[in-house]
Amino acid sequence: MANPNIVSVTSIIGKTDYLTPSGTSAVSLLPNSATGHVYKIESLVVANTTSSAANVSVTYYAGAAVTQGSALSGGTSYPICSTVSVPAYASLVVIEKTNGIYMPETNTIGVTSGTGSALTYTISYEDIS
Repeated sequence: MANPNIVSVTSIIGKTDYLTPSGTSAVSLLPNSATGHVYKIESLVVANTTSSAANVSVTYYAGAAVTQGSALSGGTSYPICSTVSVPAYASLVVIEKTNGIYMPETNTIGVTSGTGSALTYTISYEDIS
């Protein structure tokens, strides 16, 4: 792992990604497979677009960089939130700027939806290199 010294970076690029998983298995929302990059997660919002409550779990996976939307396997998992109910037509802020997370390369933020296609995840982060 060759993460950059974030005191002397050459680039900080703001990014936002979205995902609406169709199933109920853990999938990758934000993988960091970029060599020499650190991601600073600024916010993660989960929106329930259905008329029924749906559960959400968000997990940090150390050593499990995969492509976005793919099934998660391997690595060590650390729950950020576990089986939290998101009411119908409501949103849940899981991560915000005051509790941001640094994510070095070969790590992933994974999500598990209790109901397929019910939850949309929006994650904003800084790509630091």
